[in-house]
Amino acid sequence: MNTTPLFHGSDIEKICAYYHLDKNTVVNFGANVNPLGLSESVKKSLSSHLEVLSSYPDRGYTSLRGTIAKYCGVSADCILPGNGSSELIALLIEACAPKRALVLGPTYSEYSRELSFSGSTQDNYHLREEQDFVLDIDNICRTLGHGKYDFLILCNPNNPTSTAILRNDMERLLSFCSSKDIFVMIDETYVEFAPDIEAVTAVSFTKIFDNLCVLRGVSKFFAAPGLRLGYAVTRNFALLEKMKKKQIPWSLNSIGVFAGELLFRDKEYISRARKLILSERVRMYEALKKMPAFKTYEPYANFILVKILKKGVTASDTFELCIKDGLMIRDCSSFQCLDGEFIRFCIMLPEDNSKLLETLKKLEILQK
Repeated sequence: MNTTPLFHGSDIEKICAYYHLDKNTVVNFGANVNPLGLSESVKKSLSSHLEVLSSYPDRGYTSLRGTIAKYCGVSADCILPGNGSSELIALLIEACAPKRALVLGPTYSEYSRELSFSGSTQDNYHLREEQDFVLDIDNICRTLGHGKYDFLILCNPNNPTSTAILRNDMERLLSFCSSKDIFVMIDETYVEFAPDIEAVTAVSFTKIFDNLCVLRGVSKFFAAPGLRLGYAVTRNFALLEKMKKKQIPWSLNSIGVFAGELLFRDKEYISRARKLILSERVRMYEALKKMPAFKTYEPYANFILVKILKKGVTASDTFELCIKDGLMIRDCSSFQCLDGEFIRFCIMLPEDNSKLLETLKKLEILQK
């Protein structure tokens, strides 16, 4: 019987303590954070502008909203900054007060947690492994129509499957939901990693549909999870006003406001990060497809989901194989709706990715 504890992707301290490792020597493939780290130019500017801590941020975040608006190609009136996507998820669900919600899964557990506080009924719509976790639009529309739902939650690209709903299918889904008075929340935490951002993002649809709110943040692509900066985009101004009224004043601090403007303007960093992720993702995906021990699904985010096909080898076995080589991947056993042996790992620097591929090849000779 396997008694190895199940760890979350951010539990590097617990994992290193359990396996007696120095966390500084472990490559974290489980956190899905851009391996370039925080932009050097942003670091330099932040360190020389710490005086911003001596004053309150603009309560309306006017300049930051203008910068985000330019970055996204929407009006600043449509944007609400917040203390990470987590705050905005909570504010949106509270403001919408859904009676019955459908969550596309497997996915991030925070959606379900926040819905549980709202008193709403919630169901999961399972992406199907036999369809490579690609959403069947006709089927989900039938489910929504028959189930009397008023709220739909999507993560696009999705975590942990790394699959995506592309533009034409998204428009069909949003149009159907609009006709049935179903509000749609789309978490686009990983959209900047997509091969073609415009083919995946729903931000432009906020100009058409008022039953839509898109959430984004800086934790993953800009490698700034500690900044706690997220933003909501919607043209439903009545909803935005409800969210603002519930939001704690100055929920985003002065450093977050200042750094946020720098991040969204750093075109050199954005270009370099996308070039790295796009090239390494293709290399890893192609290499994994050649390994008989795995089934790999086409990735749109900065991570890859893999199903272990080798008989008798579990996700826990694979996690241990990797962690003993100083490589921390994610055992996906804790994700709801994922049946079978799945692991997930993000794209890191080329030398680290190569090391992970070599470690995974060991599964071919692993005896169980």
